[in-house]
Amino acid sequence: MTVSKIIQSNVTAKNTHDITIAMLGLDAVNGIIELVEQQSASNSQLTVKIFSMIDERIEQLFASQLFKDVLQIPPETHLVAIEGCQRVKLNQGGLIIDFHLGDYEQQLRQIPLGNTNLIMQWICTAEVDPRYISQALFWQMAKHSEDSCDCVISAKLTADVQQQLLQLSQSVGFAQLASAIADAVPLMERHALRAQQLTQQAPYPIHAAVNSGEIAVIGGGIASASLVLSLAERKQKVTVFCEDGDLAQAASGNRQGAIYPLLTPDNNTLSQYFQQAYLFSLHRLTSLASQKHVIDFDLCGVLHTGHDERSRKRVQKIINGHHWHADIAHAVTAKQSSQLASIEIDEAGIFYPLGGWLAPQDLTKASFEQARQLSDVMIQLNTQITALENSQEGWFLVSNGQRLGPYKTVVVANGKSLTRFEQTKHLQVTGFRGQVSHAPTRAKLSKLSTVLCAHGYMTPMNNALHCLGASYVKDAANLDYSPQEQLDNLHKIQDSYLNKDWNHDIDISKHSARVGVRMVTRDHAPMMGPAPDLEAMLSRYEAHQLTPASRKYWQNTPAPVHKGLYILGGLGSRGLSSGPLAAEALAAQICGEIMPLSTDFIALLNPNRMWLRKLLKGKAIESGSE
Repeated sequence: MTVSKIIQSNVTAKNTHDITIAMLGLDAVNGIIELVEQQSASNSQLTVKIFSMIDERIEQLFASQLFKDVLQIPPETHLVAIEGCQRVKLNQGGLIIDFHLGDYEQQLRQIPLGNTNLIMQWICTAEVDPRYISQALFWQMAKHSEDSCDCVISAKLTADVQQQLLQLSQSVGFAQLASAIADAVPLMERHALRAQQLTQQAPYPIHAAVNSGEIAVIGGGIASASLVLSLAERKQKVTVFCEDGDLAQAASGNRQGAIYPLLTPDNNTLSQYFQQAYLFSLHRLTSLASQKHVIDFDLCGVLHTGHDERSRKRVQKIINGHHWHADIAHAVTAKQSSQLASIEIDEAGIFYPLGGWLAPQDLTKASFEQARQLSDVMIQLNTQITALENSQEGWFLVSNGQRLGPYKTVVVANGKSLTRFEQTKHLQVTGFRGQVSHAPTRAKLSKLSTVLCAHGYMTPMNNALHCLGASYVKDAANLDYSPQEQLDNLHKIQDSYLNKDWNHDIDISKHSARVGVRMVTRDHAPMMGPAPDLEAMLSRYEAHQLTPASRKYWQNTPAPVHKGLYILGGLGSRGLSSGPLAAEALAAQICGEIMPLSTDFIALLNPNRMWLRKLLKGKAIESGSE
C-alpha cells in the first residue's frame, strides 16, 4: 500500500482531517514528496513522525536539490544529525514532519502523553534498521497509537525481517489485515502503559484546551507572534491584545538580534532544548522570508570568544566538553576567527555556522501578517489588559473598566508584563533592562562579516548601523536612555578585543540607542505551559509537607493549574532562538496534538518547575521562592 492510499484510507475511516502517521526508517525522497502532494490534495492537516537512526543520509536528504525544489524548503533550512526531534512545517503548516533521530525505542519513550491525538498508522519502511527492532520497541509504538492502529510493512524488506515485524505487530495488538481481529489483552496492556506514563508525567501535566473556541493572546512581541502563527496554521480563531500603539514595541523592537544556541559543556537538557529550538527558529525565519515577507536578516554565523582568562576557559570548556555536530558549533583558532570576521580578532573561540542576526521587529510583524492570511486573527492595539477574571463562562479580560470575553482559552505572552496579573504575579521570572547602542558604520567596521559575542556583542552593519550591547540591569527603575550604559556597551567590545584599530571606529556619540526589558528565569529556560495555581499548590503543600509520603504525593499527583490559562514568556536574551519552538509546542498542546518536545523538555519549560523541583525533593517552598 502506498503512503497516499494509507492517508486516504485514514481520512475516510476516521472521518477526520487531522491525521498522524509514523514511519520506522527514513523513507526515500520520493516517499516524503508523496506526502506533500497528498496533503495538498486532501486539505487535511497531516503530521508525519519519522523515526530514524542518526547517519549521514539524514543530511543528504535535505541537501538533495530535488527535495528542496519540490518541497520548496528554503536552502537555509537544515536537518542536523543530532539526537532528538526536529520539526519541519510545509504547505503553510498543513504538513508537519517530525524527524525523531536516535534509537527508535528511546525516542518513543521521550514522547509525552496527554489528552492528545494518537498515531493512526505505522509504516515500517524499507530503510528500517533490523538491529533496533524489538518487543520493547513495539510496545512503545503501541502505547502512542490508537486502538485501531495497524502497521504496514514494506514488501522491500527481506522475508525474515517482514516475518519478525509481522509477529511483533500482532503481539502488541496492531490490526495487520482487514480480516484480523485485535486481541483485547494487548489493548489492555497498552492502556496500562499509557496510564503508567501519565502517572510519571503527573508533576508536569499536559492540558489541551477543551472546546477552545476563540483564543485570546495577550502581548504583541515575538512570543505572542510566534504563538499566533502556530495557532493560525491550525485554523484557530485568535484575538490579540497589545497595549502599545503598534506591534513589537518592547524588547522585540530592537534593530538586530543574534540567533545562536545556548550550549553547556555537559550538553544538559537546557543545551539540548536550545539546539532543537534554534533549528526550528531558523526554519521558521527562512520559511517566512521565502513567502515574500520582508525580514532583514543575515545568517552570517556567530563568533563566540572569551575576553579574559576566566571567560576563555569557559569558552574552551564548552567546545571541548561535548562532541558537537559541526553545524551546531565548532572550535576556531585565533587566525580562523579573524578570517571569519573579516577583521582582526586574534581570539580562539566557538563558531556557530548556521546562526547570525535578524531584525526581531520584522520577524514579529511577518509572523502576525502570515497568521492573518491563514486564519481569523484580530489584533487590538492600545488595549492594556490589567486583570484576568475567571468564571463559569470562561475568562474575562479587564481593560479600561471593560470586561472582554469570555474566552475559554487565554495565553499570557506579554513580555515584561508577564507577572502583572493576580494569577501570574508569583511566576519566578525577573525583568532585566537592556540598552542596545547603535553605531554608524565606517570603513574598517563595515568589513565585519559575522556577529561577535564576547563580553559584549556587535553585529555586522544593517542600514549603515551596527548594534552593540547590551546592558543588563535587574528590576530597573525606568527605561530612560542611559549615557553610562551607552559607554559601557562601547567598553565591552573594546575590552574584548584590545589594541584593534577597528574598534576605535565605533562612534556612540550620537546617543542612538534602544531600551527594553527581557524577562529572565534563573535556569535560563523559557516558560511554556498551563499557568500554575500557586494558591492551590500551597494549600496542598500545607496538607502534605510533614508526611513521609509527601514526595510520592507530588510525584504522582498532577500539579494544580488554572484551567484554560497558559503562559508563554521568560524568553530572556536568546528568545529568538528559544521562543518559536516553545510557541509551536504550546499551540500543539492547546489543540490536543502530540507536542514536538520530549518529556524532559516539558519539565524544563513548565512554569511550575521551580516549585515542583523542590517538592519532588521533599524541600520547603514559599510563595514566590525559587
